Amino acid sequence: MNAPANIETVRAIEAGGTVPLRPLDLAIVVVQGFSHLALHAYIEPFRIANTLSPVPLFRCQIAGLSDRPVIGANGLAIAVDTTTEDLSAANCNGFRFDHLVIVAGEPVHQQLTPQLNAFLRSVARRGISISAIGTASWLLAESGLLGDTRCTIHWSRLAAFSEIFHRPRIRDSLFVKDGQYSTCAGELAAFDLAVDLIGSHAGVVIAQEVCRHATVDGQRSGSNRQTGPSGLAFAGVSEKLVAAMQVMEENVEVPLTMDEVAKVVGISRRQLERLFATHIGITPVRHYLKIRVDRARRLVEGTRMPLIEVAIACGFVSASHFSKCFRVIHGITPQQCRLALPAWVGPGLDSC
Repeated sequence: MNAPANIETVRAIEAGGTVPLRPLDLAIVVVQGFSHLALHAYIEPFRIANTLSPVPLFRCQIAGLSDRPVIGANGLAIAVDTTTEDLSAANCNGFRFDHLVIVAGEPVHQQLTPQLNAFLRSVARRGISISAIGTASWLLAESGLLGDTRCTIHWSRLAAFSEIFHRPRIRDSLFVKDGQYSTCAGELAAFDLAVDLIGSHAGVVIAQEVCRHATVDGQRSGSNRQTGPSGLAFAGVSEKLVAAMQVMEENVEVPLTMDEVAKVVGISRRQLERLFATHIGITPVRHYLKIRVDRARRLVEGTRMPLIEVAIACGFVSASHFSKCFRVIHGITPQQCRLALPAWVGPGLDSC
């Protein structure tokens, strides 16, 4: 994993400070259905850092719940170097295991087995830092480890997570570090989390060189929103339009009137309607409704919440109104949407 370092980089490292005395050992647990994109976006920065350094900086091992290859979401399997049972020992063949990373996938509801739960809690008791990538944040919350920790998860799970787990303080961020735990939106945000760790362990010079080597224009801050407002594409056209869209997205459970949205943004209702008609081709009322119904669909598909609770969480005053609006936007009712879910979601769903 280590290769001769570029001489200019070595000089820059020497000028910027000392290198770590020993490599940081990373144990990366992959769970069935994991994202290959997230896994390799996280691993590759450490490989690059090692090639840029005069000494090894990181050692990575892939772990599984068993010694069998683990199949990712794309159907491709990856071999494991060790198992969670072996990692539970104090020393695994000289691998010190300084940091645990878990990369999960779908269906996340079925992935916290008693074995995985016991392993995570054991690692937490040992005081080892834990990073959860993508839906793995759900597993930490389900195990009770997050408590009231600030955290994040992939945007498609934000709504469901916030409704199911009330103690963790969820954020729409690329990654969040809070004490012993780091959580990450997954996919390409995993690269940013890895570079952040590289900067902490090996220094800012190497972190910057990793970004440059990967043709990335600088490291993104963990506090960056992973989704951005839905109107981001219109930022160069109208900042007021983008602001109005963001206000709508932040007020789903208790929707604002169009007069209230316009007032918050600092324009008249007529100006608000003109902006939407000019740049989007629909009314602001219709756009707001779509935001609320899209959130409702994520809750219908991603949680076991009764549909009336989904309706209330998305600002609908009655089940019939919710069903009608849902059909207008998606062409099916919430009941039909839930019945069409894969078999792994269906069992145990609460009644409508």
